[in-house]
Amino acid sequence: MKLLLKFNLVFLLVFAAGFALSAVVARNLLQENAKDEVLDRGRLIMESAVAVAGYTSTQIAPLLVAQMEDHFLPQSVPSYSSFEVVNAIGKLRPEYAYKPATLNPTNPRDHARDWEADVIQRFRQDDAPDEAVGERGTPTGRSLYVARPIRITDAACLRCHSTPAAAPRSLVEQYGGVNGFGWQFNEVVGARIVSVPMSVPLARADHAFQVVLALLAAMFVAIGLTLNLMLYWMVIRPVSRLSAVADRVSMGELDVADFEFRARDEIGVLAASVARMRRSLVHAMKLLER
Repeated sequence: MKLLLKFNLVFLLVFAAGFALSAVVARNLLQENAKDEVLDRGRLIMESAVAVAGYTSTQIAPLLVAQMEDHFLPQSVPSYSSFEVVNAIGKLRPEYAYKPATLNPTNPRDHARDWEADVIQRFRQDDAPDEAVGERGTPTGRSLYVARPIRITDAACLRCHSTPAAAPRSLVEQYGGVNGFGWQFNEVVGARIVSVPMSVPLARADHAFQVVLALLAAMFVAIGLTLNLMLYWMVIRPVSRLSAVADRVSMGELDVADFEFRARDEIGVLAASVARMRRSLVHAMKLLER
């Protein structure tokens, strides 16, 4: 087996092992980075919802108190405003969904589903975190979500949610006096939840993974070609010529020209040694002829 073939076999084995290991590591890293990117955007949407809710509660709702006595205006409700604004943004990002899920909401559309209720119950525990991130199964596949608790920290909220008697008459007329009451100060009544299908980060990760694999393959091919050319011009070619000179000398052709190789590396030392050996043989043969 020739040296160049041996070299390429070893290189291919190293390439296959390195390529496989790089592919596994790159895929895992890219998937994690894609999930983190999606979560960061989800958190940005969450911050937008919190900002809108706070603005509505402190600056919009007080201006509509008088009108609320005769006609209920949902625009004065922080969860309504955040839902409307964020889902308007969602038209540009349709893969993201936002909901201010509540266990006992006034507006039926905010009613928490089973898995949302589980998230809320987790926030109601004593050692509850300030944020929950997780995955869940859906009919269309896995979904990634980020959630934060809705806690009653503003006593003004209890005006509409303590008892039907304390609530604006227009609110009771529109939604009834059953749902959305009995809330307590500092109680976690719901959770703001931003969710996105796992297919979104996975698709981004797969696209980046394909690019990385193509770059890795191109890099290994370029390295392989470069090493092959270097091996041929710096080792195989001069050694082959030296071998030809040595063969001719061994067959008695002592007048063969020396192989000129000016490099100061190991091949150059070998070429000088072969030339010196040929001259020594010529000198020895002349001594024998005397």
